[in-house]
Amino acid sequence: MLIEERIVTLFKRNCHHTLTYWSLFWSFGLSIAFLGPTILDLKCQTGSTLREITWVFFSQQLCLLIGSSTGGIFKKTLFRALTALFLSALIISVVFAIIPLCYNVLLLAVAMAVSGLAMGIIDTIANIQLVSIYQKDSAIFLQVLHFFIGLGALVSPLIADPFISGHCPSRNGTENSTEIFQHFRYSLTASFRSPVILENSPHTGPVEEKASVSYAFWIMALINLPVPIAVLVLMYREKLLPFCPNSTPQLLDKDELAMETQAPGSTETPDSSAEVTAHGDLFSCCMNENLRGLPVTFFGIHILGGLVLLMTEGIMGVFAGFVYTYAVSAPMSLQAKMSAYLNCVFWAAVTAGRLVSILLSYRLKLVHLLMINLAGVIVTVLLLLILYTNKVFLFVGTALVGLFLSSVFPFMLAYTEDILDYQGCATPVLVTFAGMGEMSMQVLVGSLIQTEGSYSFMVCSMVLGCLAFIFLLALILCHHIHRNLTGTSKKAAMVEDPPVPTVAPASEKAVIERKLAVTQPEPTT
Repeated sequence: MLIEERIVTLFKRNCHHTLTYWSLFWSFGLSIAFLGPTILDLKCQTGSTLREITWVFFSQQLCLLIGSSTGGIFKKTLFRALTALFLSALIISVVFAIIPLCYNVLLLAVAMAVSGLAMGIIDTIANIQLVSIYQKDSAIFLQVLHFFIGLGALVSPLIADPFISGHCPSRNGTENSTEIFQHFRYSLTASFRSPVILENSPHTGPVEEKASVSYAFWIMALINLPVPIAVLVLMYREKLLPFCPNSTPQLLDKDELAMETQAPGSTETPDSSAEVTAHGDLFSCCMNENLRGLPVTFFGIHILGGLVLLMTEGIMGVFAGFVYTYAVSAPMSLQAKMSAYLNCVFWAAVTAGRLVSILLSYRLKLVHLLMINLAGVIVTVLLLLILYTNKVFLFVGTALVGLFLSSVFPFMLAYTEDILDYQGCATPVLVTFAGMGEMSMQVLVGSLIQTEGSYSFMVCSMVLGCLAFIFLLALILCHHIHRNLTGTSKKAAMVEDPPVPTVAPASEKAVIERKLAVTQPEPTT
């Protein structure tokens, strides 16, 4: 059988939870990739400059990072976790519904910030819940979870494209707005998080009529509505809704989940004290008193794993944001229409890579897959640097980079949690580092492109890939040292407290024979 029957049975027992979390990440990918192609329409709607609109998107990324860092506080009970997911998914729909009504850039920034906060909470809680449910078998399910991000990011530009305006209406129509729009439309389709924006863009006034892009946002809100409804149905099924009969909020039965994921024949019982420190929010993990006395390698594993994702997620954000600019600039100098397809190629490769890695994570060791992925990124970017004028290989290389980067995050998450035996704070730490990398590297590389030229885009990607590989090797070494330290401590504890020998009870037949021997008279001579 392709997948073990135990894993299939485990999925069937938790399929409602799992499918709900997957749908949340589809909504996550759909939402975060939807905004890039509509940036010029939002600029016209708010009567702002393109530089001001850029800070609006930065506010969303910043609040997404904050939400990812603090989302673990809702994990203590299943009721709180599902309530936070329901409200977050509902907030995303509400925000997208009111975006067409935001005619002030400050209001739009607040709306984007609230949406980013909700998406950050979804990001952390969905990852933590799946890891808590499947534990050592979580790699496959995390791959599917992140596959849905790529699927949503791939589908969202197709939804937005028919509703984007062909021109930017303004009160002072002195600019050839159609030409400007076409330039930005192709560039922003190639980026969904940190679009490249020219500094000499005109400052247009607010539109007097609703642009057709308003319908795109409203359709987005409607498409997202089934997701909070699915969370609500899950809460009803788990009898967590206060207004339903015979429904009382209950704690997440982690003991039962742990028993389901235990290997056959295992007699270990869950450690309730350890569960308190596992998978909380980032700040409570850092301040927990139970962390005292732990070896330095315990913290090194968290930091090194986070640094790997800081680099790899930074590369993913950089490619999503600046591959179009690199293509249209010298020496590549591709046409705008052809360069716009690079974004679709990149996200199609990410989606396909996450789909293929579902089976690979089951057949191969996670550490081997991580090394192959990072080595593939380095080799591909190196070839892109060498063949910097080859237009065909630009498309091939972009697809390969997306393919190799696609599964690094879920692989690293499952690998780090497995090292720590699911008792650390790996999930919130790694999610926070990934968000920091995606946000900071885009700003850094964007500044270098403006000052040093588009070629610095590939150079920075190469440096980030090499640093990620170095940090991965350091993580493997730290894992080896940590395993020796914890193994030695366990052996010392076994020597100090030797097991008490137990005497097997005598059989009934032996007892009867002894009684007969005592009562039997001695033979007379």
